[in-house]
Amino acid sequence: MTTTQAPTQEFLLPDVGEGLTEAEIVEWKVAVGDVIAINDIIVEIETAKSLVELPSPYAGTVLALMVDAGVTVDVGTPIIRVGDPASTGPSTGEPAPGPAAAAPQPEMAIDLSNPAASGGGEGESLVGRNKAERGPVRRARKGSASPSTEAGANTQMQLQGAFAPGGAESDEVVASDEPVVPATPAPPVPEPVDALVPARATDPAAVRALAKPPVRKLAKDLGVDLAACRASGPGGTVTRDDVHAAAGRGAAPEPVPATSPASTSASTPRPAAAGGARETREPVKGVRKMMAGAMVGSAFSAPHVTEWVTVDVTRTMELVERLKDHRDLRGLKVSPLLVLARACVLAMRRTPVINSTWDEAAQEVVLKHYVNLGIAAATPRGLVVPNVKDAHDLALPELAAALGELTATAREGRTQPAEMAGGTFTITNVGVFGVDAGTPIINPGESAILCFGAVTKKPWVVTRDGVDEIVVRQVTTLALSFDHRHVDGQAGSQFLADVASILEDPASALLF
Repeated sequence: MTTTQAPTQEFLLPDVGEGLTEAEIVEWKVAVGDVIAINDIIVEIETAKSLVELPSPYAGTVLALMVDAGVTVDVGTPIIRVGDPASTGPSTGEPAPGPAAAAPQPEMAIDLSNPAASGGGEGESLVGRNKAERGPVRRARKGSASPSTEAGANTQMQLQGAFAPGGAESDEVVASDEPVVPATPAPPVPEPVDALVPARATDPAAVRALAKPPVRKLAKDLGVDLAACRASGPGGTVTRDDVHAAAGRGAAPEPVPATSPASTSASTPRPAAAGGARETREPVKGVRKMMAGAMVGSAFSAPHVTEWVTVDVTRTMELVERLKDHRDLRGLKVSPLLVLARACVLAMRRTPVINSTWDEAAQEVVLKHYVNLGIAAATPRGLVVPNVKDAHDLALPELAAALGELTATAREGRTQPAEMAGGTFTITNVGVFGVDAGTPIINPGESAILCFGAVTKKPWVVTRDGVDEIVVRQVTTLALSFDHRHVDGQAGSQFLADVASILEDPASALLF
């Protein structure tokens, strides 16, 4: 029997980037029963590039969340079902609950007519749970008692050999087709409930652990045996926290057979070290997975050359302090990175090949007449490189505002795929970590990347009136990596020297 319901709409996971194939459901912003409007934010997903909030293309009542949080699904997969807010019936094609399903089930500690409860089934039911907690009863297996027989007089069941002479417990529950002959009731003998349950039904290894599909996938990814996890969820289910806890503490020790006291003490596993978990595994996915693939592809496809230069940036640091009080820059973040970004854009005018890319398929060098300036940013989800579009057209205040917005969005993990696409040159600032410099890897699709080291005070030789003096100056190191397939040493050196000259004397920027 089916119930007709108003038409529903299923929202398919879209491709929010450039050719993305999958995404992880991070957090649902709505719940079943919520009434939503078009463009309401319904879910947050993580792609291979960033976190993205998806708006709803439909209005109505949320009828079902079709994918749990934490699950990675392919683009085009239905993730939510939305229907008419006035619709309350079940989905079309689903059987309506019958009278038998609605009838109250008698409470009993153990359902002896259920093979799973006696250890003879697949372990899908938990021992000691009543039918109301288990939900709908499965169709009876061939040869076992049917629900009607179960509800009949005396249930037409006998426990043959359930208790052997002397009170020993048997391991079998056998159905009999012969009528049960009432016998004179004997005085009740108190027995513990567990005495009616075969030993193999109380063995945790014989019962399949209860867990949702996403939790099972997580356990598989982390190499964790669900049977070894502590089940802290409702109804004895294993949760994500239980799996992570099991992964952190390592595999559970093997049960020790009860033998003589001497052998038991000799084979008892030693407790874990007091320091806690010795290993933790984290799945590689999303932004981190994309970053790893991009770095490997760049490192082994483009021949990298790195050049270094150490620069006295005392005048730049003095300029930064003056610019902070300038009326056009009030309320904006002014830092040495801002001056460096401007210097790179200016230096590219003399060495345009730095702002190019190698087209392997066409065997061409593509020179870019625009600068999309990327700033590498470390986030909890991995490295992202958003870029300032058309940075060559921006005045210093505009560039300062764009850099401030870009870095703030990246720290929050809200950088969108479009903001990371189309970069032409990248700056990575390791100086914020107190690092002098490094050998950066070129961002895929570009030809060069500049590493900006820490600005520190050092003794420096300064010539005044023809006399050399050792004074304290603020010094930094720049490291430029470039694609040596088409950027030769002369071009790379020229660009790096021009950037260094602007940082050493910002007034020289008037020459570019």
